[in-house]
Amino acid sequence: MTSPAVSRFPVPPLAEMPDDIRSRIEGVQEKSGFVPNVFLALAARPDEFRAFFAYHDALMEKDSGLSKAEREMIVVATSAANQCQYCVVAHGAILRIRAKNPLIADQIATNYRKADITPRQRAMLDFAMKVSREAETVGDSDFDALKAHGFTDDDIWDITAVAAFFALSNRMANVTAMRPNDEFYLMGRLPKA
Repeated sequence: MTSPAVSRFPVPPLAEMPDDIRSRIEGVQEKSGFVPNVFLALAARPDEFRAFFAYHDALMEKDSGLSKAEREMIVVATSAANQCQYCVVAHGAILRIRAKNPLIADQIATNYRKADITPRQRAMLDFAMKVSREAETVGDSDFDALKAHGFTDDDIWDITAVAAFFALSNRMANVTAMRPNDEFYLMGRLPKA
């Protein structure tokens, strides 16, 4: 049986990728044991690859008032609303690992309002969903609700930026038919032996 395509678009062979992109992909492979398909699917457009991952890293890896797990919660909740299989599966795996909770990603992807999260995290996800689905309706009352839970202006910017960036990512993954790697499905579900 042939494995399904990574994307609807051609994926360049690793040997033909620019050195910096090939090096990044090899580093990810060394760390995780596989190459997430998003790296392969975006490698066909080197300048866009670099811009995408530079912004991704700026949002998802920096020190922030939001934990890395909370940022992944935003990705999973908004990606589920945008019906992005790739991001729900891939970032669900990352969320399970970062939250050290094998249940949380499925709960958030299905219905974050019923997930085992704090009221602060629910307010964060309520706002992220609004940014992702109806940003034109965001107003002062939304900021007031977040500030009542202790979010700062920087935190609100971060919630907004993560939701907005992954709205782009969701649309690209959906149009390209980006396939989640099989490895993601089991990650973070069972304790390590």
